[in-house]
Amino acid sequence: MAILRRLLILAAAVCALPAQALDYRSVEAPVAILYDSPSQKGKQLYLVKRYTPVELVVRLEGWAKVRDAEGTLAWIESRQLAERRTVVVTASRAEIFQADQPDAPVAFVAEKWVALDLLGPASPGWVKVRHRDGSTGFIKTIQVWGL
Repeated sequence: MAILRRLLILAAAVCALPAQALDYRSVEAPVAILYDSPSQKGKQLYLVKRYTPVELVVRLEGWAKVRDAEGTLAWIESRQLAERRTVVVTASRAEIFQADQPDAPVAFVAEKWVALDLLGPASPGWVKVRHRDGSTGFIKTIQVWGL
């Protein structure tokens, strides 16, 4: 009985812990190099352009291990990241609507890999975004990565 009580208390404590929110950043540098290790002497894996969202996985002095929209893990210099929230379109073509409803007029269209500023949540399944040309609208969450 005492063991069962301890297990129940432990289970309740685990359930009471806050969920770990994903931590996203965007690339601030015009172009950033991603490496296989936290060093400029590491192998250069690929380049990413400004405003690309990345998920922050690990932080070390001056470096961040990040995950991109395709799931690739790599290292980037921390100074090349900003707290600015962006998302990237993962659908081949996404319609951004004037309201958070599928029957609303289309505000603009974005192609795959276009980065959009995240302005905030809307109704369930939607987020409000802004294109770099200033156009704003609502996109379905299943069509973007970075949330």
